[in-house]
Amino acid sequence: MAATSTKGYDVTFMSSGHNVADARLHRLVGVLVKSGLKVEVIAQGESADAPPGSNFRKAGGGKDLPSRVLRALKLPWTSRGKVLIAIDPDLIPVSLIAARFRRRQIVVDVHEDYLALLRDRAWAKGLIGIGARAVAALASRLAQRADLTIVADVQVPPLTARRRLIVRNFPDLQIPSTDVIDENPRAIYVGDVRASRGLGNMLRMIEATRTAGSPWLLDVIGPIAPADQNFVDRWSTDSPARELVTFHGRLTPAASWERALGAWVGLSLLETTPAFVEAIPTKIYEYAAAHLAVLTSPLPRPSTLVMQHGFGQVVADSDAAAAALVSWAREPETLLACRSAAAKWAAGLEGIGDYGQFADDILALSRSKTPRR
Repeated sequence: MAATSTKGYDVTFMSSGHNVADARLHRLVGVLVKSGLKVEVIAQGESADAPPGSNFRKAGGGKDLPSRVLRALKLPWTSRGKVLIAIDPDLIPVSLIAARFRRRQIVVDVHEDYLALLRDRAWAKGLIGIGARAVAALASRLAQRADLTIVADVQVPPLTARRRLIVRNFPDLQIPSTDVIDENPRAIYVGDVRASRGLGNMLRMIEATRTAGSPWLLDVIGPIAPADQNFVDRWSTDSPARELVTFHGRLTPAASWERALGAWVGLSLLETTPAFVEAIPTKIYEYAAAHLAVLTSPLPRPSTLVMQHGFGQVVADSDAAAAALVSWAREPETLLACRSAAAKWAAGLEGIGDYGQFADDILALSRSKTPRR
């Protein structure tokens, strides 16, 4: 449960669009709380899903565009921290202005390559797409002017800034794990649920394991994209494999990884889109930390990682994915070898990453009296 103190905040995380259950938000808040900082979080969602140790304020309005614009205009002026951390591109312009007038330190967290990501969004077409790309391009330029700019990976812009810190999405090593697997083979997917992230391939894969006589269960954890909801509804009604798949919706990070206990395999069947081709999905790190074998699509960085360390397989399509699962079900010792390799690799992540540097930088900013502009 989030803390309830309402004054004396060192840091405020502000989001116009993210849900408070977001895994990266939980990791960033968690390291600051462990460092002794008092953290406020303003986002959508419910207080029960807020990062432990933080004080949560629900951002008003719905998921519609006017509500999001209003939040982007309002939150930088109503936040109560000495350091303001903007985690959405539409927040950046007003946050820079508000920080100047309110004499606050401003930090920008760039989760992804915003412009590349828009090419993967069906709604980003026409005038709306032009507007969204303009906001993304402006946000990337303005992010360079923040007191601290953190990015989620090496290729994520802006590539230069006053102070640019790469904070990769390495897993929280408190993710629960077990070397005991369920009696029945079960796969798990954690993340946004949409076509470009492998939704169709995952469901066709499960159908194919059933046809092959080695049916697998599948837990799908994450919000379903509105554009894909009708497809999921039809599949859940018509598919002969519908009883093998459970859609859990959005869960907190802790609840998500509790569901992973006993699962055999983690899935990352992302398509080769502009947003994904240079990236490595956070879920692969997290699956390894949970001691899961991994199935990944043939994206360059995930393929290299999984094959180099031997904790999974690279599969080109749903048929190949199904064949890998059927093989593992029939020869579980090969699966167990992959899981052991995943556990070994994840253990080597202890102390790797920039979370400690992030906490040090935020602590220094919270003690600074004169914001740089």
